[in-house]
Amino acid sequence: MDDPLSPGATFLQAEAERRFPGGATVEARFEIPAPGFSVTVLFGPSGSGKTTVLRLLAGLERVDRGTIQVGGTCWSDAGRRIHLPPQARNLGFLPQAYHLFPHLSVAANLAYGLRGLDAAGRAARVDELLGLLDLEALGHRHPGELSGGQQQRVALGRALARRPRLLLLDEPLSALDRPSQLRLRQELRGLLRRLDLPTVLVTHDRAEALHLGDRLVVLDQGRVCQSGDIQQVFDRPTDPTVARILGVETVVRGRIESIVEGMATITVGSAQILAADPGSLGWNVFVCIRGEDVAVERRGGAGSGSGSTVRNRLPARITALHPEGSLVRVSLDAGFPLESLVTRQACADLSLAEGDPVCAVLKAAAIHLIPHD
Repeated sequence: MDDPLSPGATFLQAEAERRFPGGATVEARFEIPAPGFSVTVLFGPSGSGKTTVLRLLAGLERVDRGTIQVGGTCWSDAGRRIHLPPQARNLGFLPQAYHLFPHLSVAANLAYGLRGLDAAGRAARVDELLGLLDLEALGHRHPGELSGGQQQRVALGRALARRPRLLLLDEPLSALDRPSQLRLRQELRGLLRRLDLPTVLVTHDRAEALHLGDRLVVLDQGRVCQSGDIQQVFDRPTDPTVARILGVETVVRGRIESIVEGMATITVGSAQILAADPGSLGWNVFVCIRGEDVAVERRGGAGSGSGSTVRNRLPARITALHPEGSLVRVSLDAGFPLESLVTRQACADLSLAEGDPVCAVLKAAAIHLIPHD
């Protein structure tokens, strides 16, 4: 029977820690506001504690301090020595390795774990899952006869077979090659929406997080650094560590010299830039600039923008060029180290080369400021 959840109640509330021998501690500290479809992404570098948090939710690790409550039920409470085992938590868990049974058909893999149902009930649920996952024509095949994406759907179906209230996904695309990952991101997002389940997903891939997530929990060295709406966290990191984890290419110290009509003049290295003043910062700040927000022009090009689209035009010199697929990372000395991401075509059109004098152009509104004590 489903647990009652009063109107306005939080669906998942985690305020817990796992302490390991040697002193390492991983904290699970976040919430999912409501039942129904949402994807909460646990994001951070390797070793930050993402998978441990997922295992705490799954009941595969015991909480050493604090509580985890889901759907009105206490799953873990260290103080009261409550620890529901995984099979009592009504969740679906998809690990990085799909662990499909190679000797069983797709249908038999999906039926595994449905032994509480009679034969007719199992067959009906398997047929339902085959249809939901677009696997109707593949029920008789074995995992070795499937593509990586098809194997993923079978593994996901097995996690869904018992109609869980919460779905946990640990790097669900990591077992696939890069082209398959790119192709299946949108497919997975659409499938999760159809399932209408709260989902917690682990990834260290920024693009994957942005494509799949609604909420973001940023972890570093076992600590939750920031959480909230995914676009808000990506656009407005609250400290320089979070900014770097989220892939902000330029994070440098600066000092606000003056604020006039909502626009701050900031000294960074030997340069001065303009940025929108968010207020209540103090004078010392971290200046955060994403590479995609920095354009590169040949010196002497026409200036552009004013008013609400104030642009900084900084004399700079190219210190390095690094091709990255369809983009080129341009390292600049603009009086401070600055990174730009431009298309290969733009790089070729401008005939950019190491040592070239250029202008770095960026809007004041694209610069994010973080207080620095």
